[in-house]
Amino acid sequence: MSDRNTTEMHDYDFEMVCDYFTGLDRQGPGSADTTRKAASFIEGLNNNSRIVDLGCGTGTQTITLAQALPGHITGVDIFSPFIDIMNDKVAAAGLQDRITGEVGSMDELPFDEESLDLIWSEGAIYNIGFEHGINIWRRYLEPGGYIAVSEVSWFTEDRPEEIEEMWRAAYPEIDTIPVKVAQMQQAGYVPVATFAIPDSDWKEHFYEPMYPVQEAFLAKYAGNEAARKLVDNQRWEADLYYRYCRYYGYVFYIGRKI
Repeated sequence: MSDRNTTEMHDYDFEMVCDYFTGLDRQGPGSADTTRKAASFIEGLNNNSRIVDLGCGTGTQTITLAQALPGHITGVDIFSPFIDIMNDKVAAAGLQDRITGEVGSMDELPFDEESLDLIWSEGAIYNIGFEHGINIWRRYLEPGGYIAVSEVSWFTEDRPEEIEEMWRAAYPEIDTIPVKVAQMQQAGYVPVATFAIPDSDWKEHFYEPMYPVQEAFLAKYAGNEAARKLVDNQRWEADLYYRYCRYYGYVFYIGRKI
C-alpha cells in the first residue's frame, strides 16, 4: 500500500484536520432521514429525559435528534471549534434550551452512573472501538436506557482484497453485522433494531459536498504537503466507497440496557 493509503487521521496536524472538517455540514456519512429513522426505535422518553450525542461534530444530527425526540441533549466532541459551530447552529434553530455543547472525550464522560436515558453516536464510536465503547458507556445508562450508534460494518463474508486491506489497516475492529449484534448482546443490551444507512448518506450528503470544501482547503493551505495528502486521502477513500459500497457501509445498532 502507498503512503497515502496508510495515512491515518492521527498522523495529521490536529488543527488542520479540524479546519478541514469544519467546512463540512456533516463530518461523516448520514442524513436527517436516517437520524429520524433511528430515533423512531427509541421509546419512553419525556421532556426530562437526558440524552448525550457523543462525537457530535458540528451538531447537524444533534439538531435533528432534538426535533425528533423529547428531552435535553448534551453534545460532546473533542474538537472545540466543532462545539462552537454547533452552538451557533443551535442558537439559529432556537434550541438553546434543548441542546448544550461540551468539549470532552467520549471515553472519559462527566456524567453520573445510570443518569442517562439515551446515548447516541453517529459514525464516531470507532474512535475508541465499538466493543469498548458500548461496554464503558453502559454504566451511564439507566436500566432500560437506550444506546444508538452507527458503525462501519461488512455486508458480506467475502470482500475484494483492496477494500479488505484498506479497512483492516484503518479499523481492525470492522466486522459483519451479526458479530456486532452479538457484541451488543454480550455487553448487556437487548438488540432493538439494526439497519444499514443508504448510499445517498455517503454520496449525496458527505462525499459530493466535500469537493468544493477540498478546493477551498487546498487554496488556503497552498504549498502545504500535509494538506495535499489529507485531501488526497479523503479522495482515495471516496473512490473506494464508490467502487466497493456493496461490501461495506455504516450500520445503525440500537440496543436497550438490560
